[in-house]
Amino acid sequence: MDDVTAVDTVKRDFAIGGMTCAVCARRVERRVGKMEGVEQVQVNLATEQMEVRFDAAILDECAIAEAVEKAGFSSQLRRPEEEVVLAIGGMTCAACVRRLERRLKKVEGVLAAEVNLATEQAHVRYSAEKVRLRDLRAAVEQAGFVVGQRRTEDTARSDDKTRELIEQRRSLRIALFFWLPLFVLEMGGMVGLPMPAVLDFAEYPLRVGLLHMVMVLPVMWIGRRIYRDGIRVLFQGGPNMFTLVAIGTLAAFSYSAVGLVAVSLGAPSFHTYFPAVSTIITLMLLGRYLEARSRQRAGEAMRALMNLRPRHATLLVDGVEQVVPAAEIEVGDLLRVRPGESLAADGEVVEGISEVDESMLTGESLPVAKELGAVVIGGSVNGQGALVVRATRVGSASVLAQMQRLVEQAQLGRAPVARLADVVSGYFVPVVMAIAAVSALAWYASGAEAAFAIQVFVAVLIIACPCSLGLATPAAIMVGTGRGAQLGVLFKSAEALETAQRLDLVVLDKTGTITEGKPRVVGWGAADGTSTEELVRVAAAVERHSEHPLAAAIVRHAVEMGVDIPPASGFVAEAGKGAKATIDGVEVRVGKASYLREAGAELGEVARAEHAEATQVWVAAAGIYQGHFSLADEPRASSREAIAKLRRLGLDVAMLSGDKRATAESIAQRVGIERVYAEVLPAEKAGLIKELQREGRCVAMVGDGVNDAPALAQANIGIAVASGTDVAAASADIVLMNNRVEDVARAIELSRATMRTIRQNLFWAFFYNVVGLPVAAGGLYLFGGPLLNPMLASLAMAFSSVSVVANALRLRRFGAAH
Repeated sequence: MDDVTAVDTVKRDFAIGGMTCAVCARRVERRVGKMEGVEQVQVNLATEQMEVRFDAAILDECAIAEAVEKAGFSSQLRRPEEEVVLAIGGMTCAACVRRLERRLKKVEGVLAAEVNLATEQAHVRYSAEKVRLRDLRAAVEQAGFVVGQRRTEDTARSDDKTRELIEQRRSLRIALFFWLPLFVLEMGGMVGLPMPAVLDFAEYPLRVGLLHMVMVLPVMWIGRRIYRDGIRVLFQGGPNMFTLVAIGTLAAFSYSAVGLVAVSLGAPSFHTYFPAVSTIITLMLLGRYLEARSRQRAGEAMRALMNLRPRHATLLVDGVEQVVPAAEIEVGDLLRVRPGESLAADGEVVEGISEVDESMLTGESLPVAKELGAVVIGGSVNGQGALVVRATRVGSASVLAQMQRLVEQAQLGRAPVARLADVVSGYFVPVVMAIAAVSALAWYASGAEAAFAIQVFVAVLIIACPCSLGLATPAAIMVGTGRGAQLGVLFKSAEALETAQRLDLVVLDKTGTITEGKPRVVGWGAADGTSTEELVRVAAAVERHSEHPLAAAIVRHAVEMGVDIPPASGFVAEAGKGAKATIDGVEVRVGKASYLREAGAELGEVARAEHAEATQVWVAAAGIYQGHFSLADEPRASSREAIAKLRRLGLDVAMLSGDKRATAESIAQRVGIERVYAEVLPAEKAGLIKELQREGRCVAMVGDGVNDAPALAQANIGIAVASGTDVAAASADIVLMNNRVEDVARAIELSRATMRTIRQNLFWAFFYNVVGLPVAAGGLYLFGGPLLNPMLASLAMAFSSVSVVANALRLRRFGAAH
C-alpha cells in the first residue's frame, strides 16, 4: 500500500525495461527527478526497478510512466492493489467472455477484469482488503467456467525474465552459427589450418570480401536491438553502452563496405573489418546472455524463499478435508499439515505435536519443537508429527511477504559507496566517444593509414564498459541481502548494509537479548513444616490465574515438577503487590514481603535466596509464611560465545539495562561484558546512545524493538532481535529473525563481506576502463607494443560485466561454514 511520508506524498514502484548499463539508469533518474512534484527517485539496474516518492496533488503515475517512455524505456507500475491472472477453461465464444467479465466485475472490491478468449485468461485487479481469491474462483464457477493455474504479478515478471533469457540464448546460438565459419575463415590461416586457395583474401579480395559481408549481415540483424536502441538514445541525448557498440561496428562495417566498393571499381585491395564486426556483436550477445543469467542467479535467494510456500493446502471445514490453493487461505482457517509437508500460512498450532524446520526462514539449522499454542511460519517444513494450524496471517501480512518487501526495499536502495560510480557513469559515454574521435583523428593526422585510425576508433568505443560500473554495487547488494534473508538477517536498506561494516561499539539490551527474556525459578525455600511440593502446589494454584511473567514462571516450574495444581477461587490481583486466591477454604497470598505482612504473616529473619540478583516472591497461607521463590531472567546459552565473537571482530561490547546494578553486573560478568550501564530508564536509553556517539563511536544498538525503539532509532545501526514473526521492526535498520545474539556478529560479517565485494567490483570496473581505454587508443603502440584488436576489446568488455556479477555471486556461499 501507499507509504505516506507527508500529506500528499506517496511512494510507487515501477518495473523498468530496456536498461543496459549505468548510463541508462542515471538517465531515467535524471528525467524523472526533474519532474515537478518528485521528491526522490531511485533506479536499480540489477533489479530493473524504480522507486519514486512524489506529491500526488501535483503528479500521477501515468505522467511518470510517460516520462520514462520518453527517455526510451518501458515502465510498468507495480500496483499497490493485488493482481492475478486466472486460467479459464470452458469458454467458446465472445458471449462467454462478456458473461464472465460481468460476473467478475460484480464482485465487490474488483477494480478491473479483462478476459481474453484467445489466451483463455482473465486478468483481475482487486482490493485485497475486500476480495478473497476464493470469491473470484466462485464467481468464475458460477458463470459456468473452470479456473486453472493462477499467475501473480511477481510470477508474470519471473516468467517474462525466463522467456527473455531463452530468447537471448536462441539469438546467441544463431549468431554463433554465422560467426564461427567467418571466424575460422579469418583466423584459420594464422593458426596453420589448411585453407582452400579460392578463399585466400589476398588473391581474391572482392570474392572473399563479399562472402564476409554476406556472413556478417545475419549477425548484425540478430543484434539489431543494439543499433535500434543505441541510435535512438543517441538522438534523445542519452547515449549508452549500446550507442558505443553501434557507432563502433557501423563505422567498421561502413569502412569495409566502402573498401569493397572500391575494389569492385578497380582498387588493388582493402582492409576488411567484417570479421571483427561479427565477433564484436557475437561477443556482445554472449556477454549480455551471461550477464542476464548471472543476474537471474543473483536473485535466486529471494525466489527460493518465496517458493517455500506450497501451492495447495488441506483446509478443514466442519471436520471435512478440502484441498484448496494456498492463495485462497484466509485468517481463521484451520489447516491440516501432515508430516513432511510445508506450512501454507502463518498460524498457531491448535492440535498435535511436532518439530518444524525453519532453517530457510530463520537460519536456525535445528528443528523447532511445536505444540499447542506455538506459532508457526508459512513456508517452514513440518517434521514427523501431524498438526492442525489456525491461520493467523496470510497474503501480504505473512512473514514471507514481509521478508520479500524488506529485501526488495534494500535491493532498490543505493549504498553511499556507489556515489562515485554514479557520477562517473553520468559523463562516461560522451567522454569515451570524445576519446575515440580524438585518438582516431590524432593518429590519422600523424600519418597513420585510415584503416589504422578506424581500428583505434572502434577499439576505444568497444572496450569501454559502463555496464560494469552500473552493476558493481547493486549486484553485490542483491546477492548480499538475499543471502542475509536466507540466514535470518534482514537488512532494511543499502545504507544499513554499508554502515554496519563501520561499527566499533555494540550496545546490547539485557532483557530478551542477552537473556532469555522470560524469568524462571532458580531457587526456592520452604518454611518449617511445609514441603517443597506443597509450596509449589499452592503458589501455582494462585499464579495460574495471573498474566504476570513471574506468575507464569512459577506455573511453568510446577508443570516441570509434575505437581498437580488444585483449583482456586476468588482470585484477586493487586498491581505492584501480588495476588491472592482461596484454595481448599484457605486464603493464599503470593507476592512481595510487604503484601504478606498486610495479612499478618511473620517472615522474621528468613534466609535470603541463593541468587543475589534474583527477584523474590513470597508465599503465605492463612497469614502464615509458607516459603519463597527466587526468579531470574537467565542469560541465553549462546550469549557468552556470541559476545566473544564480537570481540574477535574488533568490536567493543557494552550492556544496557533498566535493572538494578547488582542484577545487571551479575549477568554481565557471566557473559563476559565489562562495560555495564544499569538502572537506565527506557526514555534515557536514546540519550545514552547519543552520548556515546559524541565520543566518536559508531554505535549499534541491539534490542527487542519495543521498549528500545528510541535507542534503536538513535544508534548508527539499530538491530532488532525479532521473535521470528515480528519482521517489520519499524525503528531498526537490521532485523534478526532468530532470537540469537550470535546473529549480530553474522550481520556485521555479512556487511563487511558485501562491502568488500562492492569495493572489489568498483576497483575492477574502474581498472578495466582506466587501463583499457589508453591501450585501445594506441598507448602501447606508441612504445613499440601491439595495437589492440577490436575483437579483443569486445572480449574484454563482455568479460568485465560478467566478472563483476560473478564476483558478487560468491556472496551466496557466505556463512556456509557457520
